[in-house]
Amino acid sequence: MGATGDEQVIQDYYLKKVEVGTKVVLENIYFETGKAVLRPESYAALDQVFKFLENNPTMKLEISGHTDNTGSLRINQKLSADRAKSVVNYLVNRGIAEGMLVFKGYADTQPVAPNNTPEGRERNRRVEFKVLSK
Repeated sequence: MGATGDEQVIQDYYLKKVEVGTKVVLENIYFETGKAVLRPESYAALDQVFKFLENNPTMKLEISGHTDNTGSLRINQKLSADRAKSVVNYLVNRGIAEGMLVFKGYADTQPVAPNNTPEGRERNRRVEFKVLSK
């Protein structure tokens, strides 16, 4: 039984006590360039989030979109919010109650790496969830 990194991360969600305020970067979420269209290779990771929420039906999460600092703030603000909304829509379409999820776009206001290298910019282009309530 070979586990992928995604499965390991989700198992950690189950094992550790997830506190209000905990933020988790959702790895392996991909969008079409410059768009909020989820690419099919994102579905496996999103399905793990779906299972996590299914097992924690009272939890409320904020799904947040983040960009690098390339382009205008206005465009990045809309793109980051639209991408977070795409993730929420995917989970709701799978059967998660809409009231469990909110979405927000942060553009480039919360970088996790310097934006002066391609690797840093790639790390900053991400989707996270934050536990709002349990």
